[in-house]
Amino acid sequence: MKSILIQLICAALVLSLVPSCSRKQPETATKDRQSTGSRKIKYYKSTMMLGEISQTPRKDSMGMDMVPVYEGEDESQTITVDPVTVQKMGVRVAPVTKGPLRRVIRTVGSIDYNETALADVTTKFRGWIENLYVDSTGKQVHKGEPLFDIYSPDLYSAQNEYVLALNQTGGSGLKGSALQKLKLFDISQDQIAALEKTRQPQRTLRVDAPIDGIVVEKMAVKGQMVDAGMKLYRLADLSIVWVQSQIYEQDLALLKLGQEAEVSLSYLPDRKFRGRVTYIYPTVDEKTRTARVRMEFHNPGFFLKPGMFATVEIRAELEPEALLVPDTAVLRSGDKNTVFVALENGKFDPRTVTIGARGENDTYQVLSGLKEGERVVTSGQFMLDSESQLREAIQKMLSPSASVSPAEHAEHAGAKESQVSPIPSAPEAAVSAEYVCPTEYSCPMPEHMNITYNHPGKCPICGMTLIPKSTEKESTVVASPLPAATAPQR
Repeated sequence: MKSILIQLICAALVLSLVPSCSRKQPETATKDRQSTGSRKIKYYKSTMMLGEISQTPRKDSMGMDMVPVYEGEDESQTITVDPVTVQKMGVRVAPVTKGPLRRVIRTVGSIDYNETALADVTTKFRGWIENLYVDSTGKQVHKGEPLFDIYSPDLYSAQNEYVLALNQTGGSGLKGSALQKLKLFDISQDQIAALEKTRQPQRTLRVDAPIDGIVVEKMAVKGQMVDAGMKLYRLADLSIVWVQSQIYEQDLALLKLGQEAEVSLSYLPDRKFRGRVTYIYPTVDEKTRTARVRMEFHNPGFFLKPGMFATVEIRAELEPEALLVPDTAVLRSGDKNTVFVALENGKFDPRTVTIGARGENDTYQVLSGLKEGERVVTSGQFMLDSESQLREAIQKMLSPSASVSPAEHAEHAGAKESQVSPIPSAPEAAVSAEYVCPTEYSCPMPEHMNITYNHPGKCPICGMTLIPKSTEKESTVVASPLPAATAPQR
């Protein structure tokens, strides 16, 4: 036992003889460690609580060790997120691509007849219909097929004149005059040849279809008397149809003649018909502010029926080669557009980009800020944006022009100390009526709610307006002198 005491006394004497300068204080050693090496530690930050920093190494409010932030690291806005957090945030990325910038104009159109393929059947003489070959609307006819037979005294007289001219010798002038009269009555060449062969005038004349088409109107009835110029049939060729659409005036710059258009019908959802823009009308409707556009479509099988409504898509190519980014990757804050670029090892770089026109498949043209092949965040970037804004606010706070220094921020973030006026002493209590803890104020941002202030105003970190914080009354002192009878006895 004596030997142990002797050893302890010797150890104490040795320590007392060591010079005080050789034993560095922990604070001094920490400062030396900060100054050693090529980088200096600027402050320490919490890995769990965003915005919680300290000037000395310690544990954060969650009990985790705070990590150092070196000079130069806080200048970059790159955000580092561990893989587990990235997965929980649902972060998805997509590459920045390069390709043609196309725009799709979607509108509604109506199918109409091709006006250049309509034909009316009339006569140039007065007569009576005796035989009717096409007796209903909707029938399909071909050019040269008979429509009806008509009797006309004028036509019969013209045939007699031609036969007489043929029977006379040397009457070439009379023959030519009679032949011209038959042609003016729209007598076909085959009928004239038959008349020259038989030399017998026909009582009735057969009227043939002038074009291939569908009978869309029919006014002729058997036995009807018709006057010259009366419309008896209307034929329409439906092999080519028109589609009329209304386009808003702001989209007119995207249209040009010959542009490809696509039409889909409600009763044939699995089919699409391709056509071309053939005409842009020169006027705009004053009420709807739209212009009429005409498109032309081939109609095999007559699936496109006049009178139908159709969904029209017109594709316009704005740029043959452009840098494209998904619409979901762009965060718009009014004065700027931000895109988060995914880097290696869970790092994300916020970029301010300039976007141009919108293209198909919800993409935008990128004018500046990105390069082809870079991966941008398309989902979960709102959490990254809040982290980026918080980091920017901390950098402003740490700058010399900021109103709060890092030490003050660490003091506020490290310990929640309500600045409460001291409770008055007994003589002061005799004068004051009642003491109540003053109202506390805090920032509404969740990251800064652990900092309290005893005055209203703006948060020095993010600039948000401070709100009153509900606190319980800490103590109440009744300000009345103690009666002598109830005074405590010593």
